[in-house]
Amino acid sequence: MEKIVLGGGCFWCIEAIFKSITGVISVISGYAGGQDPNPNYESVCSGRTGHAEVVMVSFDPNISSLESILEVFWKAHDPTTLNRQGNDVGTQYRSAIYYYNNSQKKVIEKSIDSVKGNFSNPIVTEVSSLTEFYPAEKYHQNYYENNPQAPYCSRIILPKLKKLGLD
Repeated sequence: MEKIVLGGGCFWCIEAIFKSITGVISVISGYAGGQDPNPNYESVCSGRTGHAEVVMVSFDPNISSLESILEVFWKAHDPTTLNRQGNDVGTQYRSAIYYYNNSQKKVIEKSIDSVKGNFSNPIVTEVSSLTEFYPAEKYHQNYYENNPQAPYCSRIILPKLKKLGLD
C-alpha cells in the first residue's frame, strides 16, 4: 500500500472522486500543511492555521500507480488558481500535494512537467514533504456517500464525478 496527501479545494469533493478510483483502498479527509498542532474545521476555515483541506489517499500501486492517481488529480480541480477552487476561496482550498518520500517527489515533478502544457496558466500547486496529517472530524468523512442529497453534493460533487466519468 502507498499513500499520498492531496488538496484540491473542498475535501468533500476530492474525497468522493478518489473513493471512485479502482485501486484506492481508503480516503480520509483531513488537514495538512499548516502550523496549528490541533486544527479543526472551524479553525482551518478561518484561514489562520495555514492548513489546507486535504485527503489522504491510500492505494495499491499494483492496481493504480501514483502516476494514475495524479492524472485524476490534475483533472479533478484547477491547479492554476491560487487559494481557490470555484466558489471556495482561501488558503485552505489551495492546490497541494504532500509526499512521503523522494521517489514520490520525483513522480510528482515528472507529472507536473507532463501536464503543464494542458493549462493556459502556470500550475501553482504546492508540492511539499508531509510533516503531519490531521484527520478531519467524523462528520466530514464519507461526506458525499452519507449526504448525496445535500446541495453541495448535488450541485458540485455529482457534476464533477459525471465529468470525470466516475458517477
